[in-house]
Amino acid sequence: MTHNDRLAVQLGLGAVLLWSTVATAFSLTLDYLSPLQLVTLATTFSWCFFVIRLMQPTRLAALRDTSWTQRGIGLLTGWLNPGLYYLVLFAAYDRLPAQEAMAINYSWGITLALIAAPILKHRLTAGALGAACISYLGIVVIATRGAPLALELAQPIGISLALLSTLIWSFYWVLNARITTAPETNLLLNFSGALPLLFGLLWFTGTSMTIPWQGFAGSAYIGLFEMGIAFILWMGAMKATSSALSITSLIFLSPPLSLVLIWLVTGEPVELYTLFGLGLILLGLWLQRKVTP
Repeated sequence: MTHNDRLAVQLGLGAVLLWSTVATAFSLTLDYLSPLQLVTLATTFSWCFFVIRLMQPTRLAALRDTSWTQRGIGLLTGWLNPGLYYLVLFAAYDRLPAQEAMAINYSWGITLALIAAPILKHRLTAGALGAACISYLGIVVIATRGAPLALELAQPIGISLALLSTLIWSFYWVLNARITTAPETNLLLNFSGALPLLFGLLWFTGTSMTIPWQGFAGSAYIGLFEMGIAFILWMGAMKATSSALSITSLIFLSPPLSLVLIWLVTGEPVELYTLFGLGLILLGLWLQRKVTP
C-alpha cells in the first residue's frame, strides 16, 4: 500500500467514525430542540465553518470563478440540502428510535440508483432491481418492528419521513451530478441558500430560539462534524486513493458502529429486528455495487 493509499484509508476511517456518531448526536440533541431549531442552528455552524475554509486564497479564487448561474443553482439546491433534507431527517429521528431512523436512512444508496436510472439515463439491471428489493424488505422488517407479514407500520409518520429523507437526499445528488462547481464552493452556496429559508420558517412558525446549552452544544457538533469536517475528510480520502471502491467500502462500517454508540450512549437497546433489517439493507447495497456496470 502506498503512502497516499494509507492516508486515504486514515481519512476515510476518520469520516466514517464521525458519521457513526451522528445518529446518537441527533437523538440526544432532539431531547432539547425541535427539528427546525436543530437544523437552523447546525446549518449556521456549518456555514461558518465553510466561510472560514473559503477564506484561503485558492478556495476564494474558486468562488470568484464560479458563474452567476452556478451560484444561483447552488443557492437553490440548498433548499433541498441542508434545508429540507435535514428538517425531514430530524423530524424522523424525533419520532422514531434512533436505530430505526439510522437504518432506514442508509437505504438512500438504493433510492439514488432507482432515481438516477430514468433521470441520468443510467442502466438499471435486473440484478440492481433485485438488490433494491432486498434492501426494501429490510425496511419493511424495521418499519413493522419484526412483523413484516402483518404489514402494520409501528410508526407510519416517522417511517414515511425517514423514507422521504432518502428521496430528498437522492434528488439532491442527482442534481449535483450535473454541477461543475468546486465541492466546497458548492456546499457554501447550499448552506447560504438554506439559511434564509430556515430563519424564515422560524419567523413564520413563531419558533423560539431560546436554546439550552445542551441543544447549542449538540447543534455545534452536528454542524461542524456531520455537515462539515466529515465531508472534508471524505473528500480528501477520495482524492488521495488509487482505488475509490476500497474507500467507499468503508461506509459499511458506519451502521454497526452507530448501533454500538446508540446502545452505549443513549441506553436504547438494539432490537433483533433492527439488526436483521439493517443486515438486509446493507446486503442490498453490497449487491448493488457488485451488479452495477
